[in-house]
Amino acid sequence: MDTILRDGEQTSGVSFSSHEKLAIARLLISELGVNRLEIASARVSEGEFDAVSEVVRWAEKNGCLSRLEVLGFVDGDTSLQWIQRAGCRVVNLLCKGSYKHVTEQLRKTPGEHITDIKEVVENAQNRGMEVNVYLEDWSNGMLHSRDYVFQLVDSLKDSPVCRFMLPDTLGVLNPGNTYEFCKLMVERYPELHFDFHAHNDYDLAVANVYSAVRAGIQGIHTTVNGLGERAGNAPLSSVLAVLHDQLGVPTTICEEKLNRVSKLVETYSGVHIAPNKPIIGEYVFTQCAGVHADGDSKNNLYCNDLLPERFGRTREYALGKTSGKANIRKNLEALGIELDEASMRKVTERIIELGDKKEMVTPEDLPYIITDVLRHDPVDNKIKILNYSLSLAQGLKPVAALKIEIDGEAYEETVAGDGQYDAFVRALRKIYKSLDRPFPMLTNYSVSIPPGGRTDAFVQTIISWKHDGEEFKTRGLDADQTEAAIKATLKMLNKIEKQARAVGQRDMPGTETN
Repeated sequence: MDTILRDGEQTSGVSFSSHEKLAIARLLISELGVNRLEIASARVSEGEFDAVSEVVRWAEKNGCLSRLEVLGFVDGDTSLQWIQRAGCRVVNLLCKGSYKHVTEQLRKTPGEHITDIKEVVENAQNRGMEVNVYLEDWSNGMLHSRDYVFQLVDSLKDSPVCRFMLPDTLGVLNPGNTYEFCKLMVERYPELHFDFHAHNDYDLAVANVYSAVRAGIQGIHTTVNGLGERAGNAPLSSVLAVLHDQLGVPTTICEEKLNRVSKLVETYSGVHIAPNKPIIGEYVFTQCAGVHADGDSKNNLYCNDLLPERFGRTREYALGKTSGKANIRKNLEALGIELDEASMRKVTERIIELGDKKEMVTPEDLPYIITDVLRHDPVDNKIKILNYSLSLAQGLKPVAALKIEIDGEAYEETVAGDGQYDAFVRALRKIYKSLDRPFPMLTNYSVSIPPGGRTDAFVQTIISWKHDGEEFKTRGLDADQTEAAIKATLKMLNKIEKQARAVGQRDMPGTETN
């Protein structure tokens, strides 16, 4: 059961709109194959009611209404009315699973709380609704008030409760006592169906899920990307891999759809996936060390069962100071480029040099590095920046003075702009306009700065351009953001210059093309 739309929405700053909830629900049920989906808490807001109603309408139309669940409270008939009006038929009733919660939060005796629970269960049955019961703070209940936990379950075991859900509400368990407590519940109540709901405060949620399943727990709660209260819940992706590979437990989940769902939730939630997060992180299927790439070429010596293709992804080989020839060769193979050993050594040395300077080298950069290092391209860069000056003064517009060489001729312009880079581009455009040369449209500008707050950190500027119907990106890297942007712009100018010359050569009289 995934609770991204309920517990996941309790992540600080996360709130899904109606159409976002519906999109996530459709993907999780129809494409990913999640068995059950907790989509909301009752009585939260009118907006939440509308969102639940919309998801319910879709589920009813597609024959999967029974797979939707809503968190309800021990409040007589109030939550049940809200859930039933929204169209849902399954309530997950939030009860108190520890003596401390009953006596200090509710200020009731165990007997009074049990009476209240039974009233809600009876009301739900009268409404034709299915009831599951959350034993909130069950983990602390097992640690400090086990008799109360048994009293509660003993009182409800003969009630029409479908599932007893055991939350580690504060994330205090470890794999050892998770196994012990879950085993105790399963053996004491073999006729009952138990779910386990882990939280990740000690970064043990997935390990605790592993122990719970080994102990005989039949249902597991997860959230996409591990979103949830405080440190979050057990992430669906990691739990799935552990179930399939470590425990040999089959599920209905389609692994190939995981990455798509994770990216969608990342977009809607605004919470970025850590690049090293297992299964779904950007870098987890990227080999950095050259020895690993070499091993992959020799019977996959550095691969485990978590093959990227399982999850709709591909293996990549990073380029940087730890790269060896094997990493570079893997990237060249993907680009269809072959180099001899001497050339490979030169390219490797240059990439290591760039890595030492903290430059990020991408597969797209490789052809340019090869050209620069080996000078295989007979056409040198025809456009060079000879000099430029950028001025910034309070109360005045920034000004750029630019001197550029095009085909051996020098051109100068001085132009004001709304920013230093804007002034630089305006000067460049003015020169190109005077020469009746086309200038690409800038469609996107992004800046990447490494974390850590160091003032000498490199800035990578990535600029997207559109020229003659083609869209492409160029990158520049420098300790200064504007200079990084200027480097990216110069790459763009030479790229379109080389393209124009290639087209001109093909169109020359007497030139045949196949």
